[in-house]
Amino acid sequence: MKSLPIKSSILFSLLAISSCQTQKPAATGSVQHSGAARSANPIWQSEAYTIYPDSVVQGEHVARVLSPTELNSNYQSPANEFQNPRITFKFAINGRDNEMKAGVDHHFNCLSKNCETPVITFGKQYSDTTAIPNNVYLAPDAAMKVRLDMRPVLQAFEKQGFYTSPTGDKIYKEDFKGVFIAGSNDPLSWDFDNLGGKKEMQLTDADGDGIYDITLPMNASREENLIAQQWKMSRDVSAFPQYQSDYPVADALYNLAIEEMINAVEPDSTFRTGKEWAGVWTRDISYSIILSMAQLQPQVSKYSLLRKVKNGRIVQDTGTGGAYPVSTDRMIWAVAAWEVYKATGDQEWLRNTYQIIKNSLEDDYKNAYDPETGLVRGESSFLDWREQTYPRWMQPADIYTSQNLGTNAVHYQANMVAASMAELLNDKASAAMFTQVAQRIKAGMNEHLWQEEKGYYGQYLYGRNYMILSPRAEALGEALSVLFGVADAERSKTIVANTPVTDFGIPSIYPQIPGIPPYHNNGIWPFVQSYWSLAAAKAGNEKALTESISAIYRPAALFLTNKENFVAANGDYAGTQINSSNMLWSLAGSLSMVYKALFGMDFRADKLVLQPFVPEAFAGNRKLTNYKYRDAVLNIEMNGYGNQIKSITMDGKPLQNPEIPATLTGSHTIVIELANNTVGGEVNHTVDYTSPETPKVTYSAGTLRWPAVDGAVAYQVFQNGQELEKTQNTSLAVKPAGYAEYMVLAVDEKGVTSFGSEPVVVVPDKYKLVYELEKSAPKASLPYRDYSGSSFVEISKKRNSSIKVDVVVPEAGTYAIDFRYANGNGPINTENKAAIRTLKKGGEAVGTIVLPQRGTDEWSNWGYTNAVEVPLQKGRHTISLTFEPHNENMNGETNQAMVDLMRLVKVK
Repeated sequence: MKSLPIKSSILFSLLAISSCQTQKPAATGSVQHSGAARSANPIWQSEAYTIYPDSVVQGEHVARVLSPTELNSNYQSPANEFQNPRITFKFAINGRDNEMKAGVDHHFNCLSKNCETPVITFGKQYSDTTAIPNNVYLAPDAAMKVRLDMRPVLQAFEKQGFYTSPTGDKIYKEDFKGVFIAGSNDPLSWDFDNLGGKKEMQLTDADGDGIYDITLPMNASREENLIAQQWKMSRDVSAFPQYQSDYPVADALYNLAIEEMINAVEPDSTFRTGKEWAGVWTRDISYSIILSMAQLQPQVSKYSLLRKVKNGRIVQDTGTGGAYPVSTDRMIWAVAAWEVYKATGDQEWLRNTYQIIKNSLEDDYKNAYDPETGLVRGESSFLDWREQTYPRWMQPADIYTSQNLGTNAVHYQANMVAASMAELLNDKASAAMFTQVAQRIKAGMNEHLWQEEKGYYGQYLYGRNYMILSPRAEALGEALSVLFGVADAERSKTIVANTPVTDFGIPSIYPQIPGIPPYHNNGIWPFVQSYWSLAAAKAGNEKALTESISAIYRPAALFLTNKENFVAANGDYAGTQINSSNMLWSLAGSLSMVYKALFGMDFRADKLVLQPFVPEAFAGNRKLTNYKYRDAVLNIEMNGYGNQIKSITMDGKPLQNPEIPATLTGSHTIVIELANNTVGGEVNHTVDYTSPETPKVTYSAGTLRWPAVDGAVAYQVFQNGQELEKTQNTSLAVKPAGYAEYMVLAVDEKGVTSFGSEPVVVVPDKYKLVYELEKSAPKASLPYRDYSGSSFVEISKKRNSSIKVDVVVPEAGTYAIDFRYANGNGPINTENKAAIRTLKKGGEAVGTIVLPQRGTDEWSNWGYTNAVEVPLQKGRHTISLTFEPHNENMNGETNQAMVDLMRLVKVK
């Protein structure tokens, strides 16, 4: 850690001592706020940090308010301290996870400033047995040389033209692009989706002897691990609402957010997502607009939202497997557009955005909605980095099949927004239809995702042909379920009281995933914390609201900026995979604490309703001036605490209801006196926790087997989505009758489960039909390999836009139909070239087949699409794979894949 200048060091030492001397003992979350003693007593206090009216203290770190427009902080990231010298890693040909089986890694103890591994043979595990002395950590700026023997791979290339890895991957000599290193210690990561493009992670063989090496900068001291020691306002913010209260820390952080909001507007009058993130991103701007930007920056909000429209439809940003429809949370745009309308009353905006929303929803109904569950398929909203949220075995097609809490909350609200817009535009039939769809989603969420024993919703349904529920809490989804009304009042209270919250706030998911570095996993995002605050206010949980506001104030004050995220385990911003200062949705969330939490601004189509909620910890006087609502300017004064209004006046006259009509014009003064009612509430404080590793299951001769998982005391075995048995053994004899799909979960001593294993399917041959597609369509002339049969078929918008296959079904039943395919148009994690097709039985559309990207130029990398379940009678049928207008992807031009075979499996 670099030392502070002497003056600053002395100043902050004195401030910290002063804070400790004046602080009275207080239990977690306790409050004292009387008279002159207020500045000496904490607003919020826990073992991790303390929020005072004029400062934030976290151990030796102190942020101090010097004025409403100036803050000082001595925070320095501890990211380089106390790092474990045991380095975990593995190698990857062409950047893919193909050296050893899942969970088998190399381990090396880097005990000096310059350390070197022995020569490790590719595919053979190395585990260092050197003892690590007590109090020995990884040295800052250490250099670790890694040496790798690739001769067995190179010899296989020469002898047979390819190498088959322990994972079963067949790598051809001419396809060999290099060998890379992945791992769990920075700068390494387990991001295999991006690894092949990282030259800095590629090993080289300078002398051609088959021994590759790389020298890695471990525990590097970086400029981003440091922050400025002072923030002083440099922008003119007079055009925006001004906020004053009895709490200098709140006032200064409000002004910081306003200034950073100004910084976040680009010269073209669109929002910049963050200091490190140029451009307009659908979900980022939408969540920000809903929080506060619709009110503060309505015109910029409009420009930004319209930037994310193409062909009259909402754009799904680049995402897993080539974006839409693997990712489907673009519909949060609709909620943001509605927020802009409620803030402005712009009728032209209403008409234009309604049509865009309607077009987008109608495509989604065909491409992403599951008629069986009533839910929407697709990736978690905002949690769009695959390995940060999903088990490693899940391919993009599996993620498309999954049905996520947050994404479904978004679609529920998008349909409700569409219904409200349709009502205003006198489109009664559409309003009824949108409402009906919304209610189906709501019912599906409450039936399939609710966990009565936990008191909150599960993360998502996942699997293959049979789904199970991931019991992890998903913070944004839980909050949106409360805010949008998916959960009723009673469930909302339960969700806010029971969802796990850690020392520094609510983590994006809980518990954490093993072996994945902090970002979404083991990460806290201030904008999510803001939605959690609003959910706490709506649920009437004062304790949760007090703590959540404090969890937003702590990082902004200490870091002197609104960061994108920070590590859940220690509250530090420098330990996550990617981060940014001046983050749009973080600053928007901070501002929403004033507008939507404390003053309780609830925008409606025809009015502004005030539902203030001031926790007792923040009791006192506050004033919001120059607040523009449509054609009116509001100056609001409020005193007291609680969530009940004792009296409210406008321009000195009592208001019968706390409502401001949308037709109001001119400048007005509103005075609110709160009832000083104590609301109470509970919070599920818990320690940061990691679930067990996911088991790897095989089947042979009537028995399921899996290696023991560290920390597991039992294993749950599921068959066709239902628990079959719980066992302490690592094998189980099974006797399936017909189709059986097995998943195994490891259970630790606290009862926490791992992700389910990749499904193992056991099916009699008579229930499985395979049709080579080159027999039904022209063969492709492309030089790709590893297909089955005699060839494969290219599909694109111009080639084979419809393939018809005549099938003969030997027995009536429900058949899962999928396709073996390749799509090398992009990497697994970015771009927008997922291919989409409609599956038909005869002339009837029965579902959507998604053929996501599997790797850039990896056209010999074959996998299976999602399956569509189709009831079939015994006898002959025609099954078609067709390109329909609603099958357009986000690229618009490239909608291409290679298809090898079609598979029909009787599942019911």
